[in-house]
Amino acid sequence: MSKQLRAGFKLVVVSLILSFCHGSLGQSLPDFTVLVEDNAPAIVNVSTTRKVTEEAQQERETLEQLLRYLYRDRAPEFELPEPEEREAAATGSGFIIDPGGYLITNHHVIADADEITITLNDQREFKATVVGSDVPSDLALLKIDASDLPTVTLGDSSQLKVGEWVLAIGSPFGLQYSVAAGIVSYMGRSLPSEDGQYVSFIQTDVAINPGHSGGPLFNLRGEVIGINSQIFTSNGGSIGLSFAIPVDVAKNVIGQLRDSGTVRRGWLGVGYEDVSQSLSEAFGLDTPRGALVNRIIKDSPAQAAGIQLGDVITAFDNHPIRKSADLPYYVGLVLPNSTVPVDLIRNGQPTRIDLTIGLRDEEVIAAVPEAPELNRLGLVVVPADKELLSNLGVAVTKAIVVQEVSGVAEAAKLRMGDVILTLNGEEVGTQAELDALAKDLPANRSLPVLVSRGGGQTFFTIRIDE
Repeated sequence: MSKQLRAGFKLVVVSLILSFCHGSLGQSLPDFTVLVEDNAPAIVNVSTTRKVTEEAQQERETLEQLLRYLYRDRAPEFELPEPEEREAAATGSGFIIDPGGYLITNHHVIADADEITITLNDQREFKATVVGSDVPSDLALLKIDASDLPTVTLGDSSQLKVGEWVLAIGSPFGLQYSVAAGIVSYMGRSLPSEDGQYVSFIQTDVAINPGHSGGPLFNLRGEVIGINSQIFTSNGGSIGLSFAIPVDVAKNVIGQLRDSGTVRRGWLGVGYEDVSQSLSEAFGLDTPRGALVNRIIKDSPAQAAGIQLGDVITAFDNHPIRKSADLPYYVGLVLPNSTVPVDLIRNGQPTRIDLTIGLRDEEVIAAVPEAPELNRLGLVVVPADKELLSNLGVAVTKAIVVQEVSGVAEAAKLRMGDVILTLNGEEVGTQAELDALAKDLPANRSLPVLVSRGGGQTFFTIRIDE
């Protein structure tokens, strides 16, 4: 074969490869233009103002005076703070769900606001009123005095899959109607929450930034499947870790806010924790999964249904519970007084019970008081009195409080002040009972110890190696 022929052959092959790649990429990458054109008119900018208190201004003045002193050689002309009352501004996003002026945003976008201004896509501005706002789900329903407004379509977040393309529209840093695309990175992500974990987030790599909060997350069908809520960041901007509230949660919460202005959530009445590898061995599970019950509230739906300490809840209302954070999410979706099936592992055996959900209320748990008497486990304990047990609201008749800890117990991370409710499934009320039980504990395997600490209950595993 001549050089010219070989060169021509190579050129044809390269051209075919490039054509194939171009065609493949063209088919796999979505075109979002129609989706944006259809939905952008229903996306709004949410601007809020609130009064800054005189106390906050005094703190500001003190700080500015300090900065003026420290940087007097470089920046001597610091402006004095404005006197008395000022307004602080914040911005976020939202979207219209009803032509009559109802729209959704995040609770944290409008929290503590004295005035809320909604700017539509056509630049019209309206003052909004808060119909209702819910802290645990971080959702708020607003109303503006307008009609014949464009709306979005709410989808079904339960059908969303990891790897799907999604698109966000919002106002990052106040830049209205900005569009960002990415994929779903994880479904059912739990995040720390001071108000109780009632959201199992959609994690994406969409470039969400401050100001996107409250805006919609769309699937390729142009349906809202999430409400952008949080980001993890090291620099104040997007690093590819964004979290959205599933629209199925929003449907439940917003429907209740619209009807009554408040949200009623299901209540189970248990404390729970993840099942670690050692706990799965201790409770006879084939693999770490589910929510391990470490506390049962007195007179709760869980107690009435016969749930026991050490039960591992593996499904709730036919939804699988992979991690403990899944449980409150599904419980919160069930209306009070509804009866649902609960699947558990008890003593290594699967079982199913029917449970009638209660109405969530605030739980008050007393702190563990002080206490002062060693054995195979390295524990010195005193009996827990009846008042302590009553204040803790635990479903045991006796317990012990750790006074000194060493050896095996210290390795298990038990500490002074812990209230031991059960040891390997047994209630213990005195040092003598603990010593007697410790003598018969099996060696070389993980054993569960249920402990009340700092207002909560959790299982530890203790292991006696011989």
